[in-house]
Amino acid sequence: MKRNPFGALLDKTTPPEGLLLLILAVIIGGSTGLAAVFFIHLIVFIQKSSYSSIQYLFPHLGVWSYVLVPVGGALIAGPIIAWFAKEAKGHGVPEVMQAIVLRGGRIRPRVAIAKILSSALCIGTGGSAGREGPIVQVGSTLGSVTGQILHLSDDRIKNLVACGAAAGIAATFNAPIAGVAFAIEVLMSELQVRAFGNVVIAAVSASVVSQMYLGDRPAFSVPSYTMESPITILFYLLLGLVAALVGVFFIRMLTWFEDVFDNWKFPLSLKPTVGALLLGLLGLCYLKLTGLNFNSVVEYQSGGQFIDNIPHLYGSGFIFIEDALQGNTSLWVLALLVFLKPLATSFTLGSGNSGGVFAPSLFIGAMLGGAMGEIFSAWQPELAGPSGAYALVGMAAVFSACARAPLTAMLIVFEMSNEYALILPLMLTAVTASYLAQYLHPESIYTIKLAKRGIRFEQGRDMDIMQGVQVREVMNRDALTVYKDQPLVELYQQFQETNFLGFPVLDDNESLWGIATLQDLEKALSQEAVKIRSLKVEDIATIDPVTVFADEPIWTAIQKMAPRDLARLPVVSRSSEKQLLGLISRSDILRAYDVGIVRKQRGQLLDGDLTLRKEQFNDFTEFRLKTGYHAVGKELRDLDLGEMINVVSMDREGVLHILRGNTRFASGDIITLFGRKNALEFARIEFVSGKNENII
Repeated sequence: MKRNPFGALLDKTTPPEGLLLLILAVIIGGSTGLAAVFFIHLIVFIQKSSYSSIQYLFPHLGVWSYVLVPVGGALIAGPIIAWFAKEAKGHGVPEVMQAIVLRGGRIRPRVAIAKILSSALCIGTGGSAGREGPIVQVGSTLGSVTGQILHLSDDRIKNLVACGAAAGIAATFNAPIAGVAFAIEVLMSELQVRAFGNVVIAAVSASVVSQMYLGDRPAFSVPSYTMESPITILFYLLLGLVAALVGVFFIRMLTWFEDVFDNWKFPLSLKPTVGALLLGLLGLCYLKLTGLNFNSVVEYQSGGQFIDNIPHLYGSGFIFIEDALQGNTSLWVLALLVFLKPLATSFTLGSGNSGGVFAPSLFIGAMLGGAMGEIFSAWQPELAGPSGAYALVGMAAVFSACARAPLTAMLIVFEMSNEYALILPLMLTAVTASYLAQYLHPESIYTIKLAKRGIRFEQGRDMDIMQGVQVREVMNRDALTVYKDQPLVELYQQFQETNFLGFPVLDDNESLWGIATLQDLEKALSQEAVKIRSLKVEDIATIDPVTVFADEPIWTAIQKMAPRDLARLPVVSRSSEKQLLGLISRSDILRAYDVGIVRKQRGQLLDGDLTLRKEQFNDFTEFRLKTGYHAVGKELRDLDLGEMINVVSMDREGVLHILRGNTRFASGDIITLFGRKNALEFARIEFVSGKNENII
């Protein structure tokens, strides 16, 4: 394959690693900032043009323009999504997470174009969605494409994807700190210090660019709020609990509509139109219920960046959020929108249109907080304080419940409002809502789509893969052990010689008795007047440790380790829980993840679920090595398999191995090959007799 000039230039210049990633972070951040500015202006242009034009052209339509305009936008956006890039469907962040987990952060370049166009059409014509999800996907695509052009490793591409995501949030909301938190907390869940710096630089670059064109004022103008009394914190605690219920309600409603539309045998390009029609009818019902009416031409020509004379449940709803934050709304309207906004967003995104869920969750939170604030103020006016303060805190609470990202929720609301006085209620409600929502509904609004696809996203990894790898496949079968009656001095010496952090403890019958860790030893030595030579292992070891069976999946071991953050578990037999078979540690679990990745990708290839060169010339073959075969006793690098053959895996006694050059074959190994059909048989002959001269 011919190399691109950018990759060749990079190889020739060989710049320092830190400098290269720093420069790329600045470029990605600045480019994402420009994309965000263009995207926002495009939404404004479409919004003003569509609603103003239809009033001029069809003045007799009246309120029915609120149905026609969203339907018209969906008629254009639907084909873009269906025919150009299906990844642009929905709110975009799950697609970025899936690319990180399964494809090393690789995203198709066309996704950025399709996402901007379809989302601008959706939001600009009234679709109930936010603009942050599309920009996150666009920024992530820019980072991914940059890494692919330069032929960077998967880890660096993932880092650039995180840079683009952080830049997207930073540019859209003028919130660089929250952008960094979002990239770490939602997308990556873990980030090295070196990579963290690149994400920060990208977020700063995006904010600088967006402020040049959009100004540096906070997203919302909020009065200065304070807590009236320490007892007021109880009202905010109640708000956090209710926000968790509302967040779970939103997740389930959106998921239900996505399932309904996904299972509906109807052209994908027209499904968003059906959702837009339902949204338009809901908008008419809202106007009827509230008695509002915005359909005069003069009102559509009024100033302001965004049109504020459309039904409040249309678009991102930022203008009405600001009204709620300032306490200029009625309890009736606020309470109504708590239920109608999730329904409107479900119509829009559930039907396959394009946009984000960040802004709708903030909107729902503001409505919920404002409504509860009105109730609290009417009940205890001296303690509760103004309703606008609860609207502000409610934004963080509902978003935290939906995304399970309390840090991002706190920071985004703080940066969007520039209001520090309510930081304590923000922290309390965000964490409370996140924990309760996690208990009620394990999946977040971002991960639930992945879960339906068989991907369990946790700490930047697909944890569902861990269900397919058993403990016996990666455990250490020759674990070093100690005996309970051994002197403690010998245990101390063994820790020094091996650098291990723990040993299973056996009794005189070779049965598992407990486990002794370096932490146990240090705790014993820290006690005053302790005489180490008089102690035995049993004096410090933990009796009856947590164990795992060899035939259980790795995911079970992870769950058993999690509550007390254990670093290792003894592996025991099902026939006798005192019979030690081995030891599994965190490093073994990381190895299990690699095995699971290979196994899952192999299954996808065999099932035809992965579009990896689906051509008639390639195929798989699998065979077992027998005693006397040419490959038995030899290493992989000793075999001449040619350039058309790839050794996918080796199954030895039920354990799948990832092959290296020094992997030595044995009788009974099951070998899986992938390559050109006309070369597979010759490769098999090389394993059997060593005569493969005809391999192409």
